[in-house]
Amino acid sequence: MGYQDVKFPNGTVFLVTGGAGFIGSNLCEAILKMGHKVKCLDDFSTGKEENIKDFIDNKDFQLIRGDIRNIETCMKACEGVDYVLHQAAWGSVPRSIEMPLIYEEVNIKGTLNMMDAARLNNVKRFVYASSSSVYGDHPVLPKVEGQEGNILSPYALTKKVNEEYAKLYYRLYGLETVGMRYFNVFGRRQDPHGYYAAVIPKFVKCLLNNESPVINGDGKQSRDFTYIENVIEANLKACYTKENVGGETFNIACGGQVNLIELYDKICEVLEVRIDPKFGPIRIGDIKHSNASIQKAKQLLDYNPDFNFREGIKLTIKYYKEYFMSNH
Repeated sequence: MGYQDVKFPNGTVFLVTGGAGFIGSNLCEAILKMGHKVKCLDDFSTGKEENIKDFIDNKDFQLIRGDIRNIETCMKACEGVDYVLHQAAWGSVPRSIEMPLIYEEVNIKGTLNMMDAARLNNVKRFVYASSSSVYGDHPVLPKVEGQEGNILSPYALTKKVNEEYAKLYYRLYGLETVGMRYFNVFGRRQDPHGYYAAVIPKFVKCLLNNESPVINGDGKQSRDFTYIENVIEANLKACYTKENVGGETFNIACGGQVNLIELYDKICEVLEVRIDPKFGPIRIGDIKHSNASIQKAKQLLDYNPDFNFREGIKLTIKYYKEYFMSNH
């Protein structure tokens, strides 16, 4: 069953924090297509107006400009809300190493504000973005929930703390918190610009501009690349499931493993270009290999990712070709 078949009652209201970001805007769009109401909370520190321009005038869409570091903003945003999909955060492992204090403020304090506002407004379920980075240096593959290693970056630490608070809020207050450990999400609206851009949009952008991209390290490091549609499915099914999932975390991935050289070759193949990449230094805080077990999510959330890596990459490249043509 895909998420389109998930039936929420008429009049269901969702709050998507970070709703103008990459994952958040895709969630807003999916919820509106299902015929439900969505509030989007964003301070536009990393989110973009262009991501929500197609539904800003939709009568079921409400934009709240505000910062999750402000508890009053969080309280107001949660009024009358059934489900919170908390995506607002600062991403990027390298940037967190440079700016740990802002990560503490936004990712930890901001998430705690949202959790408390959800609790006080009697939200049914609080589904939040965690990260595969919480596995740290644990060497065993595939990654299984409950088998974590030493944390390698401030970003990863913020996500780990979020998970601990979520467990506590479920135990103490009964707030049904559900953590989504995302594994290398990619797809439409992922930002291709800037120093901290994710690897897929960065590669595509370089190749479309006939430039040679930089691969950090030897390119043999592997990731479990996960197409955005699978992430939408996981979030909505985490709201919908009748299973007792309060305080739990789930790997949200494809269960696959693609190294960066393979990824680069696949993008070249789809674009029908061939430019040799450059190799740069290994990034501090990066893990060597990442591959998820998705058994727990399959069992308790009925999560069955519809899109594999190859299908996702084709759709993503099609999106970026159109994006760059319309922006030049």
